[in-house]
Amino acid sequence: MQTQSVNVEEVDVLVGGPRMHFLRAGSGPPLILLHGLVGSLHNWRLNIDALAHSATVYVPDLLNMGKSDRVPGLDAGLEATADRVAAFMDALGLAEADIAGHSHGGAVALTLAARHPRRVARLILFAPANPFCDLGRQLIGFYQSRVGHLFASTIPVLPRWTKAIALGRLYGDPARVAPGTLEGYTAGLEVCGTVDHVLQVIRRWTSDMDRLRSALPSIAGKPTLLIWGDQDRAVGLESARQLQRVLLHSSLIILPGVGHIPFEEMPTACNHAMLEFLRSPSEIVLSSANSTSTTQLRQPRPSFFHSERSE
Repeated sequence: MQTQSVNVEEVDVLVGGPRMHFLRAGSGPPLILLHGLVGSLHNWRLNIDALAHSATVYVPDLLNMGKSDRVPGLDAGLEATADRVAAFMDALGLAEADIAGHSHGGAVALTLAARHPRRVARLILFAPANPFCDLGRQLIGFYQSRVGHLFASTIPVLPRWTKAIALGRLYGDPARVAPGTLEGYTAGLEVCGTVDHVLQVIRRWTSDMDRLRSALPSIAGKPTLLIWGDQDRAVGLESARQLQRVLLHSSLIILPGVGHIPFEEMPTACNHAMLEFLRSPSEIVLSSANSTSTTQLRQPRPSFFHSERSE
């Protein structure tokens, strides 16, 4: 774990019996960071320090991932996963929190807001998996097949260089992959039970996205910041615009030349965006019930929330 200038605690808590591992840092309103499908809390290491100066940051390894317990047969659906995040909040005595999520973790965050609306104050979503994206349909179909299942079982033992190439494809510029990044996506995969859990998520993908589509109107008024790279090969930018049209109190920041993991590829800019939103969401989320805004972000600067209305 990268050295932080704030004190970062490594903590375990029991959530419905199993042990969930998480980091806690800073002081202020609670902010929970949810990693993506094959990720871990390690993925947020470049963000914790900046955010912890304005919030109490909680960064969990979701069950069956990272350093948290592996639970055979755990319900891998979006709704069950979101309910476990709510149970995690219960275990920590958090009535409400701001929730940030990436990719599959973003879909979990959206589902959490739909199922437990009083627990979620605001949403920050980095390229969240969503029902408007068709980019990964063929890949999902492959991993749902017998051949895909067999291939997935070999991923933990593939050479490191092949995993590095795969990670680089998720970046707009592979040269921006920081040292130690790959380990945040591969270490947990080597633990028995992790790949099976990921495959269970994939098996339920289509039905989960259908449920999420039905749930989205119920959170249309939730203040939301969307952050997307325009070179995202996993969750396409076009789906961002469709999602933004449903989330009526949302703002979309587009990072040119950036891929699927903006908060790792451009951490300084993303940290600034998150802090600006958490401090003054009204400057981003327009007051009209049918208003959204879009910002093209190139370099971090004191204020980049000069927004234009999207069509």
